Order: sequence, then C-alpha cells, then structure tokens
Amino acid sequence: MDTKQLYYFIEVAKQKSFTRAAQVLCLTQPTISKMVRNLEDELKVELIDRTAKRIELTVAGEIVFEEGKKILEKIDDLSSLLNDMMNLKKGKLKIGVPPLIGYLFFPKIIKGFRDLHPDISIQLVENGALKIKDSVKEGILDLGVAPLPVEEDEFDVIPIVVEEMMLFVHSSHPLATREKVSIIDIKDESVVHFQDDSTLYQQVLQECLKAGFRPNVTYQSTYWDFITEMVKQNLGVSIFPQSLAKRVDQSLIKAIPIEPTIIWKIGIILKKDKYVSYAAKEMVSYICSRGR
Repeated sequence: MDTKQLYYFIEVAKQKSFTRAAQVLCLTQPTISKMVRNLEDELKVELIDRTAKRIELTVAGEIVFEEGKKILEKIDDLSSLLNDMMNLKKGKLKIGVPPLIGYLFFPKIIKGFRDLHPDISIQLVENGALKIKDSVKEGILDLGVAPLPVEEDEFDVIPIVVEEMMLFVHSSHPLATREKVSIIDIKDESVVHFQDDSTLYQQVLQECLKAGFRPNVTYQSTYWDFITEMVKQNLGVSIFPQSLAKRVDQSLIKAIPIEPTIIWKIGIILKKDKYVSYAAKEMVSYICSRGR
C-alpha cells in the first residue's frame, strides 16, 4: 500500500471534501480523486459513498480512516525515532500554547532552552486550549500547554503552574480599596473576558454559577491585552491569573485576591502512548526544572 494514498484519503475524510483536501495538500482535485480511487482498487472495496450529496464514508471507509490514522502515526513515530538516533542533540519541536500562557511564561522559556540546545529548532503555535488539545491528539503538535484538567485517558499530563486567580478592577473602582473580595461581589458588575470557548472564561463562569449567578458579560475578546485595556478604561472588571498582575499598569489597575481562592492550573500535555522525541523530552525536562 502506498502511504501517500492513505494520507490523501484521510485528508479527504477529515475535510469531507475533495476540493478542500486538495487545497490543504496543495494538489489538484483530479490528483486527489485518482489517489483515493487507486487505494480503493488496491483494497478492493469502496471507501467513499459517491451517491451522497456530500462526502460520506462507507463502513469500510470508516475502518480505514480510523486504522489508517494509527498507521501513519506509527510511521511518523518511527521517523522521529530514527531521526533522534541519527541526529542526537538536534531536532525540531512544535509546541502549542494559548496566547495568555505564551505571553506570561514562554519568551524566557524559549530563550533559556535555545541557549542550552541551539540545534533544536522550535515552532510556537498560538491557539485556544481546545484547538491545542485536538492538535496534540492528531499528532500535529509534539506537545501542548493548556489549562488543567484535561482528559487523562487521552493525554500524559505534567502539571507546571498552580496559582491564584485575582479580580482586576480600575484603581478608582469601589472594590479597589478592598484587601480581598468574594466572587459574589461581581454579581452586579460589568464583566469583560475571553470568548465563551476559552477554558479560562469557562472556569470563571462555573465559579459564578456555583455562587448562584451568571456574570453580566458586556464584552468578550480573544485578546487578553484588549480586555485589560477595557479594565484600564474602567469599562468593566475581569478575572485573571496572579502572574498577569505584574504585567499591567498597576497605577490604573488593581488586582485583588479572591476568597474562597480560585486556582488556575496549567500543564504540559502529550498524546498518551505516542513516541516522545529527544527534543520534546528535553523541553519537558527544562520547563519542569524551572518550576522547582
């Protein structure tokens, strides 16, 4: 079996379209269609129901799709293993980080790691936690950093940060004079925060619901710096990890501890049972050593 045929078929199945698969793979649609047809001829079974209005896999197609992903992953693991053996102390590393986590921790991490391992090239990919988890599962990323908890039956997890969440308010806000606040204190406040699919926002939302109210969210953004700028302009309050308190204009924004404490945890995630390259092992070890 030509693994290219399998790779192209899997992309068609993922995209549910020959056209979109061709765009992703930078090939022509007839080329993709021919490769998938060749695979069907070789296996002597139809993989795609071409009578449907949209791409639908046959029962055999579903089996080949699921098992084919495993085959390609094993081939990729073998390639990584051989590359490690032939190029010890070298390698490539693709890491997924949410923007806020990247800003708070990764510039120093990348600088320190490159000083120790100048021959390991690093590509940082900024994305939301959900997308990062999917990309780690699909093998697109070598490792990810994400808020915890995650599904431990699918990932190996190494906790790296545990810290308190704090309420961020404008320095003229009535709550700014308080040494501590409760989550119920923001019941009638305008709240600015991340989008609904953000795990950080979902954690804040769940804490509010546990206290018996839904936060009055007046603005949502994908950018933490835009949110803190809204707080700086006294347009709302927000809740962020303690680490961010040192990075904002403290003359205009006050970060106040919350009681009971809301804990923010992040960790490194790797796909369970997947080969971990030399470069990935060294990065995990380096990050963990910084935390001790």
